[in-house]
Amino acid sequence: MNISSNSLVLYKNGPARVTAIGDKLDIELEDGRVLRVRPKDVALLHPGPLHAWRELDAPAGEVEAACELLEGGETTLRELAELIYGDYTPATAWAAWHWVAEGLYFQGTPEAVSAQPLAEVVRERAAREAKEAEREAWNGFLLRARAGRCAPEDAPYLQEIEEVAWGQREQSRVLQALDAQQTPDSAHGLLARLGYWEDWVNPYPRRCSVALSTPTLDLPDLPDEPRLDLTGLATYAIDDAGNLDPDDALSLDGDWLWVHVADAAALVPPDSPVDQEARARGATLYLPEATLPMLPDLAVQRLGLGLTEISPALSFGLRLDADAVVTEVQVAPSWVRVQRLSYESVEERLAEEPFCHFYRIAQRHQARRRANGAITIDLPEVKLRVNADGVMIEPLPRLRSRLLVTEAMVMAGEAAARFALEHDLPFPFATQEVAETPDREPVGLAAMYALRRSLRPRQYRSQPGPHGGLGLDVYTQVTSPLRRYLDLVAHQQLRAFLRGGERLDAQALVERVGAAETAAAGVRRAERLSRLHWTLVYLQRHPGWRGEGVLVEKRLPRGMVLIPALALETRVKVTGDMEPDSVLPLRLTGVGLPEREVYFRVG
Repeated sequence: MNISSNSLVLYKNGPARVTAIGDKLDIELEDGRVLRVRPKDVALLHPGPLHAWRELDAPAGEVEAACELLEGGETTLRELAELIYGDYTPATAWAAWHWVAEGLYFQGTPEAVSAQPLAEVVRERAAREAKEAEREAWNGFLLRARAGRCAPEDAPYLQEIEEVAWGQREQSRVLQALDAQQTPDSAHGLLARLGYWEDWVNPYPRRCSVALSTPTLDLPDLPDEPRLDLTGLATYAIDDAGNLDPDDALSLDGDWLWVHVADAAALVPPDSPVDQEARARGATLYLPEATLPMLPDLAVQRLGLGLTEISPALSFGLRLDADAVVTEVQVAPSWVRVQRLSYESVEERLAEEPFCHFYRIAQRHQARRRANGAITIDLPEVKLRVNADGVMIEPLPRLRSRLLVTEAMVMAGEAAARFALEHDLPFPFATQEVAETPDREPVGLAAMYALRRSLRPRQYRSQPGPHGGLGLDVYTQVTSPLRRYLDLVAHQQLRAFLRGGERLDAQALVERVGAAETAAAGVRRAERLSRLHWTLVYLQRHPGWRGEGVLVEKRLPRGMVLIPALALETRVKVTGDMEPDSVLPLRLTGVGLPEREVYFRVG
């Protein structure tokens, strides 16, 4: 290495001028510092003389022409400077080294420089330009996000935040760069602050991983089979006004109560593609803004009771004694002629036949269940709807007509479970343990709330067991096969028995129960969180809301308050003199939509 005074050398990727030579070299850096270094710590770029840094001003050159001329070959820094600039001086040597250090056209050391093929240069340049554009876009996004705004070009970064908000990914470099927590709620809050998500976005169905599309699978034709002709009976499907999937109806024939149910298993045999899709969904998803059915729309169109003049059904005939005790059960595919009625219209006709008769049966059956320890919880309910006009919340009136239908459905479930046991039919039995039966009927919302909290969850099992909450020794659900998968499984088992077909064994039943309950739990969670979301949206859009709440659990300093008009439970700061069931005047003070929090003040 021939280094002399005033040589231009490379030191730690920067230029240096040699000022003295000895055992070590004295060098001067661009910023004026003088260092003593070992000769091996520097690389010679030009022997000089270099007297001042201004002598390193880069001249104009032909770098691309030099690269094309070399076309992947090797050279030295001196020859490269001459090719690009036509001369080898400290200035051209330093300029040529810049091109080597950049690594686009050339790579290597001052003694051995290799030229890149020009085609590779084009590709690398495009990649670098794209990377630089991404860097500029990223920095621009961060500046806007920290200022609380976003632009259309920020969509890729915002989509990454959305995936966290939807629970589809756990980590996001965007959230990290903005010092935000890596949680769905934090991501939701950031999207809201940036104005990218309005309150109209409900993230919970996606966050709960439920199906958000309608199944589109084909269904077979209704099988050509004998059906019991019950079209001569006056038959009524009683439901909420506007119901779109009527799947149960009632009729009377002397001392027989008939509960007719949509014959879904006639079109959905076990392990068919439609059955597997329904199993994966677990249940129909009912959101305030939409309904996502468990079965294809065609199933409701062809099987919904009362949607055509005559409907196919699986009918449960229950012979009753004077105390509304079931003494005989008949199960059969049938034809029925159904009239659809709303709860409100039946409420006005409860003094008429057959509705008064239906109601007397319901009262007797409920009384028998209560005597057997059944638990009745009566807490406020509301109808929550979302459409283009906004969020509507309407308290559901307490109608006696609802008891008429509820008790008939429970009777059908008990009768179906006993029928399955009598015929040794593997079945999805619904059970519920009750830790402690109250000595008397709960009075007041606080007692109802406490009783509900004490209940254990309902469970499905392949073996029968008591349903303590209903006061029944054995029970199952069979009246909603269009909406609940395990109701459909029960129907499949009943049809297999009635037609002498192959039934599911106990192991297959257990597998279906496990899969369906896992899926249905996600559906229930999505429904619960969605209702809370839209309730908070309603309050956020009514910032001056005032109303009444009932203290249902006293825990200082914040007690649990139930707001009947909203069917909303929330914690509110209370004082020591407030007792359970106290009615409190409430004033809304704030809503934290992403965190699902709402704040009220008493007074």
